[in-house]
Amino acid sequence: MSGLMELVILVACCFFLVTLIKFLYDYLWIPLRIQHILNSQGIKGPPIRFIHGNNKEIAKMKQEALGKPVAWTDDLFPRLQPHIYSWINRYGKNFVYWDGARAELVISEPELVKEVLKNSKNIFQKVKLPEISRKLMGNGLAFTEGEKWAKYRKLANHTFHGESLKNMTPAMIASVETMLEKWNGQEGQEIEVFQEFRLLTSEVISKTAFGSSYLEGEKIFALLYKLKILVSRNMSKTTIPFINKLWKSADLLESEKLAKGIQDCVMKIVKKREDQVVNGEADSFGNDFLGLLVNAYHDLDQKNRLSLQDLVDECKTFYISGQETVNSLLGWIVLHLAIYGDWQEKARREVIDIFGNQNPHLEGITKLKTVSKLSNQDIK
Repeated sequence: MSGLMELVILVACCFFLVTLIKFLYDYLWIPLRIQHILNSQGIKGPPIRFIHGNNKEIAKMKQEALGKPVAWTDDLFPRLQPHIYSWINRYGKNFVYWDGARAELVISEPELVKEVLKNSKNIFQKVKLPEISRKLMGNGLAFTEGEKWAKYRKLANHTFHGESLKNMTPAMIASVETMLEKWNGQEGQEIEVFQEFRLLTSEVISKTAFGSSYLEGEKIFALLYKLKILVSRNMSKTTIPFINKLWKSADLLESEKLAKGIQDCVMKIVKKREDQVVNGEADSFGNDFLGLLVNAYHDLDQKNRLSLQDLVDECKTFYISGQETVNSLLGWIVLHLAIYGDWQEKARREVIDIFGNQNPHLEGITKLKTVSKLSNQDIK
């Protein structure tokens, strides 16, 4: 019995020792070695802190930057990315900082940026998201590589082909007209346009890409919004993978609950589409984005088939990316039109010249040069 107890203790001690060595190797030796190699090549950066890297500094700098008032003419870069702004000025255009034990190499020289984006030999891999961030973005088009990326890209290309976008225009116009009618009834009142654009983009994406009602889409967007808050709250927190498996934080548990809710909502919409085909109400799953995903989900060819998780991840990627980018762009354009009255007048004249009293159409939208300049901040 005594010998068995000694063996158990010995095995436990060996396991602890191996785990400790692995931990020190991953979180101390490798970061110091990478830092030494980069320093020898002239790439400097803030000193690394054990386990946390530079995450605590980043969180503090962001908190201080967001606590300061901002004027219309202020440079937003120091406010939104204060650590990048500060370290570029201190260490140069190319520097390294640390997200926990992972090195983050920042480059801002145009030729180097071009080389990375070209990535013809697939040397530069896409970022691996932390566990809580994967609950939000999944493993969709933005984060996949190789054959899986090519398969997702093919689906997206088909969905957003010129002719497909042209067919979406009437639904977009109808949603915008509904919003403007609502605004006409609020004449003289203050309107929170960013919130209005959030509702607009939610409705348009739900109708055009998923063929679902606004209420079905809004529930998914509401869950994604809560999940996005959790992710942003944990953005600069250091996580240790094997500890997360033993003990999950309250935010991680909540993110799993929200992710499950999003999956249930998506599958409810998918089931509705499948039932229409089974019951003879439709000949196919449809030609919109969801229809193509469901077709791939049921594909008999294993190489082309999407798994259930793949389907849900692609839906999440489109919902969150589509709404966030378009919503922010619309808000940005309206802000500049409000500030620069001369550009507002230019935009109005251009729209009248191209469309007159007609509704917008795809051919005319491509000719709107003034609005394009506004969206690219090319105003002087």
